[in-house]
Amino acid sequence: MNKKEVLELKRRFKKDAATFTRLCGCYVDGNRSKVCQFSGSFLNLEEEEFYKYLEIANKTLSGTLGNNLLELPFPMEEEEVGGRQQILMALRDTKLTDETLLDRYYDLIIDTYDHAGNYLILLYHDAYDVMTRTSDNNNLDESEEVFEYLICAICPVALSKPGLGYREDEHRIGPRIRDWVVGAPDTAFLFPAFNDRSTDIHSTLFYTKNTKEPHSEFMANGLGCMVQRTATEQKMAFHSIVRNVLGAEDERTEDLLLDIQQNLNQMAEEYAETHEPEEDPFLLDRDTVGKLLSGCNIPEEKAARIEKSVDETFGEQPPAAEHVIDSKALVQNAVRVEKMELEGQVGALTQQLSEKDRKLSEKQEEIDRYTAESRTYDVVLRVKPEKAPQIRSQIIDGQKCLIIPMAENEHAAINGVNTTV
Repeated sequence: MNKKEVLELKRRFKKDAATFTRLCGCYVDGNRSKVCQFSGSFLNLEEEEFYKYLEIANKTLSGTLGNNLLELPFPMEEEEVGGRQQILMALRDTKLTDETLLDRYYDLIIDTYDHAGNYLILLYHDAYDVMTRTSDNNNLDESEEVFEYLICAICPVALSKPGLGYREDEHRIGPRIRDWVVGAPDTAFLFPAFNDRSTDIHSTLFYTKNTKEPHSEFMANGLGCMVQRTATEQKMAFHSIVRNVLGAEDERTEDLLLDIQQNLNQMAEEYAETHEPEEDPFLLDRDTVGKLLSGCNIPEEKAARIEKSVDETFGEQPPAAEHVIDSKALVQNAVRVEKMELEGQVGALTQQLSEKDRKLSEKQEEIDRYTAESRTYDVVLRVKPEKAPQIRSQIIDGQKCLIIPMAENEHAAINGVNTTV
């Protein structure tokens, strides 16, 4: 199922659009005992209940495809008599009216769903008259088919938080009565899947609220499907492999992880230029991992170990690259690159300042030498090199004098003051 198909179903979960025919439920306590069961027409619910149950149904199709929502195909054996897909088919075909069959399915969930506390199992039945659509997505007033489906939601039930409240019968503030409150669904599924806007009895759309720790035991034992990792699990598993191989304590590991994220994002962008990712996703198989690591300055021996670990961990279900890419890591890498560029600029400026300091130091040494000479001699001359050979001494009026020939266009400075000779 794609995002449009999910939204098409969700748009029906509103007061004026809902057509659920039946709602059934079973409340299970922490000892896995069935406390109570109920069933009835959905449209006959009281208004407040109606909205609450609609809200729960809406949550079962929320979140991100590939992360909160996973499409799980049924193995062939589950579609045979006695298989778990066959039980769901029977529940749908009887429109949740067979109490014996319902009781049997509640038992299946209780036996395969691992939860320590109380929870509520809810089953919805609906029939959606799928309208024909034109190429511009406008509905035509004719039906393609009737999509008949079930929604199963498993909601944790917990005591409300303790607090103070007004005790009307006693006219005082006192401890509030704690109730058992039904929470948002933790795990759910839609059966059959709604692929290409049509019934697909060979698949189910599985929902998990917790993408880090979904109830994979229910995928395998409750639905009979092969366990699939959420995008969050795929990302965590891949990063864990890289850290374990490179060394979690190595200070270079985090920088290498950022390099891997940047390279992977660039590879995904290049792939998207020639492919449609939604129909043909960019998978992180062994060959892709090899190309990815080759551009990250990772030693060959460690790169080979990472490739092998990724292949062993994911097997025939390599993760989509978009699931492994960490947007936060890309931002962090951009900051790191900017910091490195600034450090490079600072280094260049520091070098320029150092060169200027050296020249100033040389100039100061020259000034210091001149000052020292000025204090040692009575007369200190500084002339252009070509002028030096013209200087001679001569006795004038009994005094030894230095004679410096001066042309009409030549100028002189005595003690720093320009002088006309």
